[in-house]
Amino acid sequence: MNALQSQRWAPRVTVATVVSRAGQLLLVEEEKDGRRVLNQPAGHLEPDESLLEAAVRETREETGWDVRLTGFIGTYQWTAADGTPFLRFAFAAEPLLHHPEQPLDAGIVQAIWLTPAQLQADLARLRSPLVWQTVSDWLAGQRHPLSILRQVL
Repeated sequence: MNALQSQRWAPRVTVATVVSRAGQLLLVEEEKDGRRVLNQPAGHLEPDESLLEAAVRETREETGWDVRLTGFIGTYQWTAADGTPFLRFAFAAEPLLHHPEQPLDAGIVQAIWLTPAQLQADLARLRSPLVWQTVSDWLAGQRHPLSILRQVL
């Protein structure tokens, strides 16, 4: 086994939320590599933060919306074209309160509400295949209790 093979696999751990309201999903339009792409509110897990806390925080930072998590959709393993591995934890959520005055994270152009059909019609603009896979699983009713995720302190 060479040195490269003996390195541990260390994916980037991310969270994402599927926030639904009146048949629409809350998405972010963001700048990525010089183009505007669509994504769920999503981001990286921070030190000492639970997955649930990260999902709520990232949604607020990227959209200005406070949300209540209602279920765990699933875990997704994906490797980007540049070889970066990701491990994404996706949640279902409902919107509670919007803070329109809040500045959005750097790179976020806007938060927008789209129907699943509108999103599916624009698959070429998705930031990654994780976006539609997560929505597809959510549309199929895939939900698990939040209690299956535990932070052991």
